[in-house]
Amino acid sequence: MELALPQAAVVAKASAVPEKRGPGIRVPRFKKPTKKGAVSVVVMTFAAALVATMALPAYAFGGGGNFDNGVATDASLSGAQTLEVPDASAALAISRDNYKAPTTEELAAAREAAAAAVAATEAANRAADAAASTAAKGATATSGAFTVNPPSGSYSGAAIVAFAEQFVGVVPYGSGASPDTSFGCDGLTQYVFGAFGIYLPRTVSNQAAMGIPIAPEDAQAGDLMVYPIGHIGIYAGDGTMIDSPDWGRYVEHRPVWGSYYFVRIVA
Repeated sequence: MELALPQAAVVAKASAVPEKRGPGIRVPRFKKPTKKGAVSVVVMTFAAALVATMALPAYAFGGGGNFDNGVATDASLSGAQTLEVPDASAALAISRDNYKAPTTEELAAAREAAAAAVAATEAANRAADAAASTAAKGATATSGAFTVNPPSGSYSGAAIVAFAEQFVGVVPYGSGASPDTSFGCDGLTQYVFGAFGIYLPRTVSNQAAMGIPIAPEDAQAGDLMVYPIGHIGIYAGDGTMIDSPDWGRYVEHRPVWGSYYFVRIVA
């Protein structure tokens, strides 16, 4: 008795029987993968991985990939929010100093005041120079020419005082060291001692260094009187001195003043 088999089983059975090989039958062969095909597979794999990598953060950011139910979403943050400030911060006080920036008018006034002070100083200096020049010209016009009397004897204290006396009230104060122009305080002493062949340099400190300091009780006429403030004169005895004092004034014979010490020039 023969059993009827289903058609599908018959097909499967038939396919399971290996094909016979013979001279007239060709068995199909599998093609070897080409380089182009392998590159295509790699590119497709990389593209799929890139799409998956980009999709995961976007999915999580959009809320679909929320892994923590405790994280607030945009909807939960849209409500009212409050901020508490610590008491220590709230208690801080704001303080300001009393400085105020000057106004434009105040700055302009300050500049004008400074310019006026400079102009006044320059004007005073010009006036003093003009007065000294006028006095020198007047003395020349009165006597025809200022004649300096030479020393009447050899070097001594009395001879120094006598020679310096002729410039009192005649030669004005200035920056010079000649009776033809003017006498600074050190210019007068340089000229007077130079008439006796004794050279004294300019400046008070240099002239003071040329002599020997002596005690006030040993001072004699003809000694130098040195003031620490930068002034020098010739001691004339009896508590007086001959010096060229200041702008607008002339050589004077006047009482000693201020704080000073004596220096003696030894010829």
